[in-house]
Amino acid sequence: MRDLLADEVRVGQELPPLRVDVNATLIVLGALASRDWRPMHHDKDFAVERNGLRNIFVNTPNFQAWFERYLTDWTGPKGRLGRMTFKMKKSVFPGDEMSFSGRVTGVTEDASGCRWVEVDVGVSVAGTLTTEGHAKIALPADADDNPWARRGPNWQP
Repeated sequence: MRDLLADEVRVGQELPPLRVDVNATLIVLGALASRDWRPMHHDKDFAVERNGLRNIFVNTPNFQAWFERYLTDWTGPKGRLGRMTFKMKKSVFPGDEMSFSGRVTGVTEDASGCRWVEVDVGVSVAGTLTTEGHAKIALPADADDNPWARRGPNWQP
């Protein structure tokens, strides 16, 4: 995998799509990994009978992890997430296919020389936007730059 350099990114650029088939195992393992013991993320009977839902559903930390994977698959290993926000609008259930998309909205450089790329991201299921967000990612300026080496005043996300 090669590292994406900041000079290779332009405002309006679309990120490659990522499609993920969701099953119960993906949802349960995501809940377990984040220590989310709420039964609506692992107990179908509870989700359906007690909460009136279609099934168990993807939790917030699991979504965060998928967004991080989506962005770092695009940037390569030197891409460093600075900030990310997202809003879950609809639940994602087993049997759904998550379709990730993204578009570059800004490319800047701060006073320390750190190169930043801003990206709007979204997840759709069957053409309906279920989650939308925004991320700020540090990218290397050149092959010798590494955003992961930045500390203190040189790291201001």
